[in-house]
Amino acid sequence: MSDEMVVFSRMLDLMAWLLPKAEHFPRAYRGTVVQRMHDAVLDCHEALHDASHARGAARLRHLRRADAALDKLRPYLRLAHGWRWLSDGQYGHVSAMVAEVGRLIGGWIRATPDTRSAPRSDLTK
Repeated sequence: MSDEMVVFSRMLDLMAWLLPKAEHFPRAYRGTVVQRMHDAVLDCHEALHDASHARGAARLRHLRRADAALDKLRPYLRLAHGWRWLSDGQYGHVSAMVAEVGRLIGGWIRATPDTRSAPRSDLTK
């Protein structure tokens, strides 16, 4: 299975674990912290989907957007753990999932050629 397919599988695993779990967080925070958490994980998934349909610089743009969304998710998870919405074990589990998705996105970024920095073809001769 290619790395691109693995990242989608791991992202779906993360969403399948996190989204239902967040529904049990305190109701008072569902319109703020929980909503931002949902937005971040869903934005990451959508950016990965967009990247799979793009090439070159456009793909890199989408991958960087996915990476940025994943970075936005991390502090919300730390808050959820600090406020005891997630146990130590749950936080460890979801953190490992996020870290793996981040490594896969980073690998995909490194494997994607940036067409802006590539030498031009015979048109410049």
